[in-house]
Amino acid sequence: MSRPKAVVCLSGGMDSTVCATLAARDYDSFGLHFSYGQRTQARELKAAREVAKAVGLRELMELETDLFRRIGGSALTDANIAVPDAAPESQRDHSVRQGEEVPVTYVPFRNAHFLSAAVSWAEVLGAKTVFIGAVEQDSSGYPDCRPQYYKAFNELIQVGTKEGEIAVVTPLITLRKHEIVRLGVELGAPLHVSWSCYSGEVAACGVCESCDLRLRAFAAAGISDPILYAPKRTAQDYTNAR
Repeated sequence: MSRPKAVVCLSGGMDSTVCATLAARDYDSFGLHFSYGQRTQARELKAAREVAKAVGLRELMELETDLFRRIGGSALTDANIAVPDAAPESQRDHSVRQGEEVPVTYVPFRNAHFLSAAVSWAEVLGAKTVFIGAVEQDSSGYPDCRPQYYKAFNELIQVGTKEGEIAVVTPLITLRKHEIVRLGVELGAPLHVSWSCYSGEVAACGVCESCDLRLRAFAAAGISDPILYAPKRTAQDYTNAR
């Protein structure tokens, strides 16, 4: 019997890798990857391709835009804004609630662009589901990773598409990062080819916030991270080397 179709937003990062594995388990899944001028653009594309092959996606559509590079405003796309190191544990303000402080690595309204393309493709494919690996808890505080964001986006889809039946789903959004690691291992997700680093492309820097979140997640899950990390350097070292 034929399976329902789904479109998966696939960055190549840890969360999207686990999300793609879930989608491919239950749907005929089509991946969508954006190169948008991010510092590790080539490395993320490589990871997305390897994940797509490993989980058996039917197709990986590779799109490229220079919009975010041109408008700037994010450390991921603007060479004038440094990628910061994650704060040491002793300097973290745990009284600040998630989402109260938006970091410089936030790319302005990025996920809306990704989801718009995914929904457009879903309409053509006849897919009713769009997967994205957004995570609210243990994340960097990005406003486009909150449940209310996706609730609002789904309301937009209902009134702005031909049939109004497509839904964006976020199966990881309430999980902690270490829970995502464990789920990925249980599913056999190809975490060894995923890429999370904001700065490094040959080896992950290990000190940017994304690397820090990933390393802490694997440590809390009691599992060794399978990707290569460089000797301790700062994220700025990688920026200067480019």
